Amino acid sequence: MPHVLITGANRGLGLEFVRLYKEAGWDIIATARESSPELDALGVRVEKLEMSNLDAVTDFGERLDRLNLLIANAGTYGPREVRDAEAARGWTETFVVNTIAPFLLAESVLPAVKAAAGKLIAISTKMGSIEDNTSGGFIAYRSSKSALNSAWRSLAIDNPGVICAVLHPGWVQTRMGGSSAPLEPEKSVAGMRKVIEGLGPDRSGRFFAYDGAEVPW
Repeated sequence: MPHVLITGANRGLGLEFVRLYKEAGWDIIATARESSPELDALGVRVEKLEMSNLDAVTDFGERLDRLNLLIANAGTYGPREVRDAEAARGWTETFVVNTIAPFLLAESVLPAVKAAAGKLIAISTKMGSIEDNTSGGFIAYRSSKSALNSAWRSLAIDNPGVICAVLHPGWVQTRMGGSSAPLEPEKSVAGMRKVIEGLGPDRSGRFFAYDGAEVPW
């Protein structure tokens, strides 16, 4: 039975990833700051993990022997504007959760992923694409995701035997995306799973949308 680790699994995209991989018969480790009734009802292994606790993130891989797939989904939006010191501190926290913690978690589980010839996936966004940025704003969120993309690209280059990719889920009807978003979580996650399954060594270190289209850096 293949094993998948999904962060930010108590709601939104993470919860939908848990549902989908459970239906497919995978063994699941779901992490979140706090569980939810929806996650508990799925009957999977739930581990508490606060992504801003870098010691806990760094140590997480010690309990794993083999891991076929990491989906680093947990993230935060951060302050909408950065115009004072307090907002700047929020920007720093956004970087920790969106960039540093996912990378450290990937490094932590890397031996288990290598043992299973597995894949390391980070959920990013087109808002992290420098080329795609034509509207500006959202400095904290955009910059943290751009940095995540860069870190994941290096992760792929530094570990040629492991398939790594970042995915754009689309504008999805989640707490972060809002109710006016055009895409339902089920469609987004089903698309991303198809992209993940199709990833081979020749596609490692790249940036894809949920529909398989390549996203510019």
